[in-house]
Amino acid sequence: MIGPVRVVGTGLLGTSIGLGLRARGIEVILADASPTNLSIAIDYGAGRAALTGDRPQLIVVCVPPDVTAEIVARELESFPDAIVTDVASVKLAPLAELRARGADVSRYIGSHPLAGRERGGPLAGRADLFLGRPWVVAAHDGISYQQATAIDDLILDLGATLVEMSPEDHDRSVALVSHVPQVVSTLMARRLTDAPAASLNLAGQGLRDVTRVAASDPELWVQILGANAAPVREILVAYRDDLDRFIEALAEPAAPGARRRVAEELAGGNAGVSRLPGKHGHDRRFVSLTVMVDDTPGQIARLLNEIGALGVNVEDLRLEHSPGAELGLAEISVLPEAVTRLTEELAARGWRIAG
Repeated sequence: MIGPVRVVGTGLLGTSIGLGLRARGIEVILADASPTNLSIAIDYGAGRAALTGDRPQLIVVCVPPDVTAEIVARELESFPDAIVTDVASVKLAPLAELRARGADVSRYIGSHPLAGRERGGPLAGRADLFLGRPWVVAAHDGISYQQATAIDDLILDLGATLVEMSPEDHDRSVALVSHVPQVVSTLMARRLTDAPAASLNLAGQGLRDVTRVAASDPELWVQILGANAAPVREILVAYRDDLDRFIEALAEPAAPGARRRVAEELAGGNAGVSRLPGKHGHDRRFVSLTVMVDDTPGQIARLLNEIGALGVNVEDLRLEHSPGAELGLAEISVLPEAVTRLTEELAARGWRIAG
């Protein structure tokens, strides 16, 4: 990037973009309808306030989906020499609305970083939020590649991985990998609202994994799901059919073919999970071992240091507390060829290996 870059909206994404660009010495101009959020983002070091006469090279609109097209249209009119993008999680609806408004879409191209945190607002911003994360550029036929290069530069400078898709393909894709999982997670979490405390005390990491995103902001998700309703509904209808097959099989589990049907559905889930890309997007499977760790300060650091000293790279790490015990479980994912040696070496050093 050359800059300056104007960022409109200083929530998590806007502030993180500002922090990442400022870390590279690029001038960032911040704007927000909330004076408080703007002031926090400026104090946090994400950029400066707008001044009369600013001439940004690129404008990044980071506002809720229901006002994205309105703000993009305003920015296009106010800064006739700038390229404008947005980071909303739907791409087809804003483009269609901009065209209906008669906006100059020759200087607009939507984008979407698939990065975030459970918390929002400027205080949650991080300069490294986008490192290694996919960032979709949703190209359309009204803008030239040469004009879009500023958006490519932004993405690459922030350490993200640029992915080119049409707006239609983007919205269908995020419906499957983001929007429907949000609905499923939410519906599962709703089952917990009236559950007995004794049942919840048995909850393990599996339930927490399934329901983690159910803590997301309802107001934001009402907008996202409304803007991408058609592909989300299509997938949910198919999901309902899957549930119906399970329900029918479990109605009489001893009936001929019932167990086979359940087994086939479970195997289908195995097949789906196996298609998810692993570390750095590579389709390579890892093997896990679980180490029992005393719940005292410094134990996780000691474990990771000893694994590093053995020359084994930790591909993934997940921590879980053992219910009712002063004990933690560290699930370490490594390459298959390293698991036997690592298990033996850790056991020799006094670590307890679960199972």
